[in-house]
Amino acid sequence: MVARAVPCSQFPADNRPVDWWRIVHVLAMVWLGAGLGSTYPLIVKAWASKDLKYQMYCLTEAANNETRVLLPGAMATGITGFFWAVAANYNFVKDGWLFALSAIYVIVYFVCLPLMGVGLRRARLASLIAAKKGVETEELRTIIEDRVPIVFGTVLVVSVPVIAWLAVFKPF
Repeated sequence: MVARAVPCSQFPADNRPVDWWRIVHVLAMVWLGAGLGSTYPLIVKAWASKDLKYQMYCLTEAANNETRVLLPGAMATGITGFFWAVAANYNFVKDGWLFALSAIYVIVYFVCLPLMGVGLRRARLASLIAAKKGVETEELRTIIEDRVPIVFGTVLVVSVPVIAWLAVFKPF
């Protein structure tokens, strides 16, 4: 018995581009999760602490993690998700779950993420000034009472399971 080569035209169409985009998108989501996991707990710790040096450390590290890990992870997740949807031939208008997912992503990552970042950088700067002076300044007290990074950070953390639920279960 002699083995014969089967022409490629007899194989069903494969979906390799979709599989590659899925793998890259999952890796981008892990990157986003790492960014949230390395930023948000430090923000909460800074707000819970009364020690100026510890607040300064936490806010500085959170601001660094936000720009180095969270922002690139959020961008990569959006870009890879878009290309995965295009490769899988999803329709942004007819697939209601994809439209809802995209709308939530745009609102959360183009409104909440920048607002959290601005609030975090303001708090970091105020904590550095207060730590240099050795006393809690009025500006730091006002910023700590404002809680902008905590509020928008919480929205970001809560949005990730909602976005994942929409992508996995495709409810409508």
